[in-house]
Amino acid sequence: MICKTQEDVLRVVKDKNVSLIQFWFTDVLGMLKSFAIVPSELEEGLTEGMGFDGSSIEGFARIEESDMIAKPDPATFEFLPWRSADKPVARMFCDILRPDGAPYEGDPRYVLKRVLKKAADKGYTFYVGPELEYFYFKDNEAPKTLDKGGYFDARPLDMGGDLRRETIFALQDMGIQVEYSHHEVAPSQHEIDMRFDEGLRMADKTVTLKVVVKEIARQHGVYATFMPKPIYGENGSGMHTHQSLFNGEKNAFYDPKDEHHLSQVAKCYIAGLLKHAREIAAITNQWVNSYKRLVAGYEAPVYVSWATRNRSTLVRVPMYKPGKEKATRIELRSPDPTCNPYLAFAVMLAGGLKGIQEGCRLADPVEEDIFAMGAAERERAGIESLPGNLFEAILEVEKSELVRRTLGDHIFNKVIENKKIEWDCYRTHVSQYEIEKYLPIM
Repeated sequence: MICKTQEDVLRVVKDKNVSLIQFWFTDVLGMLKSFAIVPSELEEGLTEGMGFDGSSIEGFARIEESDMIAKPDPATFEFLPWRSADKPVARMFCDILRPDGAPYEGDPRYVLKRVLKKAADKGYTFYVGPELEYFYFKDNEAPKTLDKGGYFDARPLDMGGDLRRETIFALQDMGIQVEYSHHEVAPSQHEIDMRFDEGLRMADKTVTLKVVVKEIARQHGVYATFMPKPIYGENGSGMHTHQSLFNGEKNAFYDPKDEHHLSQVAKCYIAGLLKHAREIAAITNQWVNSYKRLVAGYEAPVYVSWATRNRSTLVRVPMYKPGKEKATRIELRSPDPTCNPYLAFAVMLAGGLKGIQEGCRLADPVEEDIFAMGAAERERAGIESLPGNLFEAILEVEKSELVRRTLGDHIFNKVIENKKIEWDCYRTHVSQYEIEKYLPIM
């Protein structure tokens, strides 16, 4: 359902006899928040927004300044396909405002909008194409898999194929174009790749995809999770993020004369990403569990480098196909699907733009298997590692002026505060591993 204006939304709601309209937004961690209004309140909601108490939303206002306004974006109006057609329900993403109508600095969507405007002021449109991996389990109590399938397996090993298919149909009903879907490497692990889109639209779509995956699974009595590393000894779930910059209709990353078909803009962008990779990790990989995926041996990137074919590097440049200039892009392989996409896309873009602004020099690609290199060899090659755990990532991001300026002081401080609490809880927790290993011998 294509809507562009408030009038479009009001007309559709009336013509389709919509029963409820959900207002969607995320907290600073990317957790979806929602409340519903009835059609009689919609006109006021579209023009003035709807008030709510922000003091209970993670990273939002303190209790003494808790009044917030959620103002929906009419262009994000879509029906929820799993709701009854007799009493249809729709949703819109919202921008969060202060009572005086000013943008709220704690709104992740506003953070991304600011960086996208910075790119636009330089003549660029930012396009993103994330690949989201996830698992289907029998329930949310334990990682009990549904199948023993592997990469690209089909029936009978791919027990989640029907769930994926229904999910894709639901996404298409919501205006989200899917390019690929398949069984992933680990048992019961799957992937859905959306066709690339402009940064803000793709952040909205990424939030939507996660909701749809979980909802379709719930309807079938199983549980879908985007947890980065739910099974010991198996591959974790990433969100490889393809990205490019366009000048109008022209791909600013493409240069037909370069051996890798990369423009100087693209090379500086990659160099900026690599330069700031360690300090943005706390945003692209924000959980304790995120760093149990980022270990050698499970196809997850650990080392800060780039290549064209090598999938052990942090940044990969997919092979150029003749006549496909618009598809020239770079792929950042470290993010995982539990990041807040608004903040993650914002810091990626900010790092790339900084590289362009400073004319950062891109080192030669590393086409060897970095996992097979020794520490001394990596050091000679100038290859750094990503943070090894959340605490190390916190120490890096605390020093980052790039991340502070990108997120703004409010969200920057709230994220760090939340992550320190999480790390403290984790480091003082006595795990089942410790009980089983140490209790019998100590």
